[in-house]
Amino acid sequence: MTENSEPTTGTERSSAPAAPTPGAEQPTASTPKPGAPKPGGPRPSAPRPGPAATRPAAATTPASDPSKFGRVEEDGTAWVKTADGERQIGSWQAGDAAEGLAHFGRRYDDVATEVTLLEARLTSGAGDAKKTKAAAVALSESLPTAAVIGDLDALARRLDHIIEGSDEAAAHAKEEKEQSRVTNTARKEALAVEAEQIGTESTQWKTAGDRLREILDEWKTIRGIERKTDDALWKRYSKARESFNRRRGAHFAELDRDRASARSTKEELVERAEKLSKSEEWGPTAGQFRDLLAEWKAAGRAPREADDTLWERFKAAQDVFFAARNAATAERDAEFEENAKAKEELLAAHANIDPANGLDNARASLRVLQEKWDAIGKVPRDRMQDLEAKLRALESKVHDAVDAQWRRTDPEALARAAQFTERVAQFEEQAAKAQAAGKTKDAEKALAQAAQWREWAEAAEGAVND
Repeated sequence: MTENSEPTTGTERSSAPAAPTPGAEQPTASTPKPGAPKPGGPRPSAPRPGPAATRPAAATTPASDPSKFGRVEEDGTAWVKTADGERQIGSWQAGDAAEGLAHFGRRYDDVATEVTLLEARLTSGAGDAKKTKAAAVALSESLPTAAVIGDLDALARRLDHIIEGSDEAAAHAKEEKEQSRVTNTARKEALAVEAEQIGTESTQWKTAGDRLREILDEWKTIRGIERKTDDALWKRYSKARESFNRRRGAHFAELDRDRASARSTKEELVERAEKLSKSEEWGPTAGQFRDLLAEWKAAGRAPREADDTLWERFKAAQDVFFAARNAATAERDAEFEENAKAKEELLAAHANIDPANGLDNARASLRVLQEKWDAIGKVPRDRMQDLEAKLRALESKVHDAVDAQWRRTDPEALARAAQFTERVAQFEEQAAKAQAAGKTKDAEKALAQAAQWREWAEAAEGAVND
């Protein structure tokens, strides 16, 4: 068996590590079959390492010393040493024996590099443990027929460790996947429960709607749940969202109806207010405007733009009325102030009314004062009490004098006083007779009654005199 491929220098390496394919034909002196890989070249069937960004920095293997594990005879026959003894791996005819030994050593280094990459991938956990194991098994099965010179026994042991470690990594990955499934299922279950609560209870439409969208965004990031469970949870979330959307739609539909009704009511209120704006019945109309405002507040909100426009019209009608009322009130207040001045002057002009100077003159002056007082009219509310008090004082002064004169000339009062005096005389006469008859007790009783009637007589006479 010979190999006619051109040898590579010690510094040349394939850009990708090569590995012998299990069962591949050994190099011979004959021309390689069309399509067969060149010795030391890349092998399509070998596992490819992951992206460079995921490879550990130590994923390169130092060049080995092939002379410790094999030889190339002068005739080009190549041998490799293993624990099972020497095995012929091929023939080298492209140079001397040293070059052949280096060539088969480089091929060993390529295989060792692939093993190192598998070790790094397993250690980092970056790859699929099952794929790592498959690649390690393929390399392990190819070692007995590999056309390489190097420590194949060490490679076999390393590959056994990789295969064993891949099983452990696969079991750990399965456990992590199950734990992740349980955790993620619980997360989606909690999100579904929250969505259901929102869907049936919440009336904070803006906040709740935003939260349902946040739940959906978070939902999309949760993976690794079995399809049946995931579909069931999604149906719960979707049903809750639909329930919320229906309730929200019904709420805003009712709100639209209420606003339409409020708009109609407020349009009517505006028309009434505009009709009242020209009224000059200040008191009653002001009360009606207060009632209209209460109805306005009770009507609720119309659509915003319409509500603002209607309020401007309503307020404008109010302003027209109250501006006119205020102007009229200002004019009335000025008139009342003038009336107050006139009444002050009137009181000053009649301040000399005195019944002691003649009751008839006093009564005549008072009548003139009262007639002029009523003719003047109203005064400001804050001046009314003071002015009326001054008038009442004059009236009381005259009326008291009239009452006193009437009591002095009242025939009935004079008759009552005479009757009391007559009764006194009668009881005194009875007392004298009883005393003469020796009836002391009867005399004392009659004298006591006479004393009582004398007091009443004096009181009656005093009333007349007053």
